[in-house]
Amino acid sequence: MRIAAVVVTYNRLALLRECVSHLQKQTVSCDILVVNNHSTDGTAAWLEEMAAQGQLRFVDTGENLGGAGGFHVGMRRAVEEGYEAVWIMDDDTLPSPDALAALVEGHEALEGQYGFLSSVALWKDGRECRMNRQKLHRAYYEKMEMLPRGLILCDQATFVSCFFPAASIVKAGLPIREFFIWGDDIEYTRRMTKRLKMPGYLACRSVVTHAMQDNTGSNIATDACARIGRYNYAYRNENYLYRKEGLLGFLFYTAKCGRSVLRILFQAKDHRIRRLAIVIKQYFAGLFFNPPVEYVIPDKNNE
Repeated sequence: MRIAAVVVTYNRLALLRECVSHLQKQTVSCDILVVNNHSTDGTAAWLEEMAAQGQLRFVDTGENLGGAGGFHVGMRRAVEEGYEAVWIMDDDTLPSPDALAALVEGHEALEGQYGFLSSVALWKDGRECRMNRQKLHRAYYEKMEMLPRGLILCDQATFVSCFFPAASIVKAGLPIREFFIWGDDIEYTRRMTKRLKMPGYLACRSVVTHAMQDNTGSNIATDACARIGRYNYAYRNENYLYRKEGLLGFLFYTAKCGRSVLRILFQAKDHRIRRLAIVIKQYFAGLFFNPPVEYVIPDKNNE
């Protein structure tokens, strides 16, 4: 099976080097495709050198498209080039040597009939990475026969080591590039499981380390001042995500925003007005955010 490992990077050359090194040590081979969001830290020169040695391929987007735009570009390229499966991750993802092998085993056990497989993501200290917790399917026992294979039904997952058959990408379309950052992975995996009824699985035998700076999760009430602006994307994108799931989805989003307001009022130690303004603004402005889903057609000549 031809597998493309798609890595999106932006100005984190040291982490990218580690990620690529871990990919090169996989017990199952894959082609490495790096999507460079027009980094300015020497990444471009290093990628040129690595590509000249035949160790990877890369595409420079010409501007910073965010994680959403980067995965959109990389997954499109991989499918168009005829890869049978696409394994995506951020540049701070460090897969264990048999991480891909376990995903391939899951793919074979399911005979390719699924939307995505998601790896177990641990933090640098070996504990769960809180940002990457999958949401298990309430009735995961519907596929009880997959439990001995280490596969558990889940409704959503992040893009920190997510594996897709190319056929699933063709059917579901691509991640929404307009999301830029935050929520593109949840929207995409829920698009598969909730709207298209394509099952997703947590592949328990596939393990990666997510070498992010800290392991505190996300909370607009307590996050650092420098990161507050990013929550504009979070609440705008989630508005789109849950609107697409009907009235119950939007009511859930409304309740989530209400909880955020209460958290800010009772937990925030600074910039309380600014934090509140983001939640309230995006609750209403996000109602008019409706980017299209783009689709991709594989090039049969490349298969």
